[in-house]
Amino acid sequence: MATTMGQAINAALMDAMEADPKVLMFGEDVGQLGGVFRVTDGLQAKFGDKRCFDTPLAESGIMGTAIGLAMYGWRPIAEMQFDGFSYPAFEQIVSHLAKMPNRSRGTVKLPVTVRIPYGGGIGAVEHHSESPEAYWAHTAGLKVMTPGTPEDGYSMMREAIRSDDPVIFLEPKRRYWMKSDADLPIETEPAHKAVVRREGTDVTLIAYGPMVRTAMETAEAAEDEGISVEVLDLRSLSPLDTPTMIECLKRTGRAIVIHEAAMTLGMGAEVATRLQERAFYHLEAPVLRVTGFDTPYPPAKLEEFWLPDVDRILDAIERSLSY
Repeated sequence: MATTMGQAINAALMDAMEADPKVLMFGEDVGQLGGVFRVTDGLQAKFGDKRCFDTPLAESGIMGTAIGLAMYGWRPIAEMQFDGFSYPAFEQIVSHLAKMPNRSRGTVKLPVTVRIPYGGGIGAVEHHSESPEAYWAHTAGLKVMTPGTPEDGYSMMREAIRSDDPVIFLEPKRRYWMKSDADLPIETEPAHKAVVRREGTDVTLIAYGPMVRTAMETAEAAEDEGISVEVLDLRSLSPLDTPTMIECLKRTGRAIVIHEAAMTLGMGAEVATRLQERAFYHLEAPVLRVTGFDTPYPPAKLEEFWLPDVDRILDAIERSLSY
C-alpha cells in the first residue's frame, strides 16, 4: 500500500510517542484538527490532550514552553504551523534553544524537535511558502534536517526525536502527498549522511527537501538528450556531508546546487564554497546554482515562474557542460 510523506511523518510521531512516554507533541491546531496538513492526525485521540495539545497562536511561547519542558526531562516536538510563522520564535531558537547546551557545558540537554513545514508550490501566500533553512543552518548548536522521500520522512523524524541535540526538522510541504511503496517502520541511512539518489557521470545535481524530486525529474529528462545526471540528496543541512559531495564531484567534475530559497547567501553558496575549497582541481566547470530569486515570495499565480523547475535546471546543465 502506498504511503505519502505526510503519512510517514505521522507514523513516525505515533511510533515515537508510543515508544517513549516523555515525547510530547504541541502547536497550533495539532490536536483535535490534526494539523493543517493532517500530519498530527490521530495523535490526540490515541495519547490524550496531555501529550498532544493545541497552543495559543504565539510561536515564541511555543518555543519557550518546549525549552522549559526539555530542561525538565521531556522530549517535546513543537510545530511551527508554517515556515513564515517561525520568525516570532527566532529569538527563543537562536538565543536559547541553540545555545543552552553549550552555555551549560553540556549539563543541560535540549532534546527538542521543531517541525517546520516549508517551501512553496502549494498556491499559498508568502508567509506560507518561504524557505528559511539558511537561518537555521547558520545557527551553531542546531541540527537541521529535511527529508526528500517518504522513507526519510519516517526514519529521519524518529532520529530527530531520539537526538539529545535540538533539531530543526524542515518538512517540504508540497511533497506531503508524494507516495512510496516502502513498508513502515523503516530505517534509512543516518540523517547526517547525504545519499546518491541516482548515479550519473556527466554532472551532479545537489538538492534537498522539495527539490530532490525536481532533480530526479530533470535527470530523467536529461537522459533523453544523452546526458548522464547524478542526483545527490543532502538530507542534512547542518551538519553538511562534505565528503560525499566531494566524492560525487570527483566522478562527474561538474556540480549544480538547487534550492527554492533565494540565491544570495543560500545553502548553494556554502556548498559551492566547500567544493571549490576542497576539490578545486576536480572541477571541470564552476559550481552553478538554480534557486528562487532574490525577491520576497511572489503571489500564488506567479510562483511557477519563481520556483526552480526542470527547464531552468536543464539550462544550467547545458551551461555547465559548455565549459
